[in-house]
Amino acid sequence: MSADDYLQRILIRESVDTGPFSSVRSVQSTLQPLLSHWGAGYLLSVSPSGSFAKGTANRSGTDIDLFLSVSSQCTNTLKEIYERLYTQMQNNGLSPRRQNVSIRVRVNSYDVDLVPGKQQNPFSLDHSLWRRKAETWTKTNVAEHIKYVQNGCRINETRVIKLWRDQKSLDFPSFYLEMVVIEALSTILFDTLANNVWKVFIYLRDTFSNARFVDPANTNNIISDDLSSTERAAIKAAAVQALTAKNWDQIVT
Repeated sequence: MSADDYLQRILIRESVDTGPFSSVRSVQSTLQPLLSHWGAGYLLSVSPSGSFAKGTANRSGTDIDLFLSVSSQCTNTLKEIYERLYTQMQNNGLSPRRQNVSIRVRVNSYDVDLVPGKQQNPFSLDHSLWRRKAETWTKTNVAEHIKYVQNGCRINETRVIKLWRDQKSLDFPSFYLEMVVIEALSTILFDTLANNVWKVFIYLRDTFSNARFVDPANTNNIISDDLSSTERAAIKAAAVQALTAKNWDQIVT
């Protein structure tokens, strides 16, 4: 079996149904009454986001991200909005887990990341998010992130690297990872999937640690600051190990 055949089989195994009748979309209707109560009249919309919306999701990863758009008229602080969401999920027995900008819950056997954002003004898709780890806020635009990744045209390479990240238990935020893959292959017009993934590992080994990544939706948000130098070093070390492997099944399975 060729390296490409091996990776393509993994991608088929890890494929996610993102169509309008996907069973995972049912969690949105299940959660809607709880979210409406939490929103207290200020919840504008609930929509799929993250890897599910971008097409970079794997079956063994988070099943779906839901972006919760809260009106700019809401008087609660971002931290209060975030913590009230956690409490609402906890009070309804969903065993929530705080992450950086999201709350993870498990619904009908699916892992769901709830991302609350407060609209900056009624005429914009820009939202403010609470960043729990840094105890501060940031501006972002989910629609811009989705467009950025889809236009990068590196969906399959990204899915392989995400699977590798998960199997190696690396702390590597998804949008940061997606940007890294696109940048690592920015000068590659065409090559095989296996060769492209290999080039990403070389980039992670040689360039990633000191590379600066800026949020395309907010130039004040430095995506690469989401990881410490120690966390970036762990990713580099894992890439070094991958590049010494003799077979692909030693890298990702």
